[in-house]
Amino acid sequence: MDGPHLIYFADPMCSWCYGFSPVIDEIRHAYGRALPIRVVMGGLRPGTDQPMTDEARKSVVGHWNHVHEASGLPFDAAVLDRPGFIYDTDPAARAVVVARREGEELAARYLAGAQRAFYAENRDVTSGEVLADLAAEYGLERQAFLAAWASEEAKQETWRDYAISQNAGVTGFPTLIGGPNDQGVYGVVTRGYAPPEQVLAVLRNWIAGIAA
Repeated sequence: MDGPHLIYFADPMCSWCYGFSPVIDEIRHAYGRALPIRVVMGGLRPGTDQPMTDEARKSVVGHWNHVHEASGLPFDAAVLDRPGFIYDTDPAARAVVVARREGEELAARYLAGAQRAFYAENRDVTSGEVLADLAAEYGLERQAFLAAWASEEAKQETWRDYAISQNAGVTGFPTLIGGPNDQGVYGVVTRGYAPPEQVLAVLRNWIAGIAA
């Protein structure tokens, strides 16, 4: 991207990223295309292959309660009650990467839709069929999306995102950075969840500095 922009390191199955989704909406509402947002998949638990234990489920639901308290967003923990559910974040992340091929705006919208589907609508976004259904809701051709999602190219592209995240020193999600300044440097807007008013204040100060 040319000019000032944001890079959003996130994961569609990260509960704090779901909690942060209204903040992303606020940024898009405030700045629109004047401040583009590039979505990069961070890789929360890609490649997990073991079903969740009862202990793990209780721990995750506890985190979700904290996110609900901070953000007010709804959660439906029944999505974790599927027999043998495996909390593999790679399928949903790959779906966002495939959607991103149609543009960054669609990637951000699809990410938010996948988060809402998983956390609030009891939809299993580890399933390619569910992810393709969601793509169709955003105007993409379902079968073409499913074929692209299942391809080796999409898998490699998604793992490149994870590598970008690691090389950038991102250790938690959500992480939002902005740049470049006139020296070509990027700076952190927030590491972890922060409320909209706090994030927007940081952005206003940053943009004022650029314009000065």
